[in-house]
Amino acid sequence: MTRCSRRSFLFSTTAGGGCAAFLHGIETRSSFAAAPPAPMKIGIVTYNIAKDWDVPTIIKNCTQTKYDGVELRTGHAHGVELSLTPDQRAEVKKRFADSAVRIAQLGGTYEFHSVDPAEVRKNIEGGKQYIQLARDVGSPAIKVRPNGLQTKRGIPVEKTLEQIGKSLAELGRTGADFGIEIRMEVHGSETAHIEYAQKIMEIADHPLVTINWNSNQSDLQGGTLEENFARLSAKIRHVHMRDLFVEEYPWRKLIGLLAAAKFGGYCCAEIPESPDPIRVMRYFRALFLAYQGL
Repeated sequence: MTRCSRRSFLFSTTAGGGCAAFLHGIETRSSFAAAPPAPMKIGIVTYNIAKDWDVPTIIKNCTQTKYDGVELRTGHAHGVELSLTPDQRAEVKKRFADSAVRIAQLGGTYEFHSVDPAEVRKNIEGGKQYIQLARDVGSPAIKVRPNGLQTKRGIPVEKTLEQIGKSLAELGRTGADFGIEIRMEVHGSETAHIEYAQKIMEIADHPLVTINWNSNQSDLQGGTLEENFARLSAKIRHVHMRDLFVEEYPWRKLIGLLAAAKFGGYCCAEIPESPDPIRVMRYFRALFLAYQGL
């Protein structure tokens, strides 16, 4: 993977643009005159289609394809990481504020299922620093995740879920100090089941600890999509979407459920890189709007 320096990503040229400002927690209307208004906003996750793009390239490409926002996933070429200086953080914030694109959230990989208390504490403290980074660059939220259970080590599922939930609650309290949401991605081969995500939310029990719906096949297990969606719908603040042509997942039904719930957040394309990313992004957006009847 090609990585650019913090200096290069901050001072590269950008095409700029103009779209409506994002107000956290309040549904806003896109200012793109060519597109019908839609309550849901469209974005990309830098994983993987934009993993090699710096900030100006993200802004240019999203503006060109009429995307509203971006989830800046850690470890990618955009360079929006904890290592940024205060001046660099301010520059990131200004670049997005002056552009057509908003930061939908920062995509962290902090996780809290380890059997080692020191490792769990390291991830919590890292998450707290990430919250401050989000505040500094103008992101409304950070994403974290569960990533496994410890049943092979003889630890009951309930104990691991409790550990994850309490860790999220602590991050939620820090998030409240900075006005930043903590969005838990429904993630992990063992922890992506909706019943586990619901239990974690109940344990965390904090208004700023919310859900990043991840569009997993496990959404269809243990009940219908409608039943599983209902278990988390009050907490869903962000959505990841794979390729919308994947027939084994009921995309039209999911989008209908989001619309019925008056979801006004970002639905972000988490799709593979392409030698022709602009064309792919345009097709993804066209299908996303078509599924809404727009």
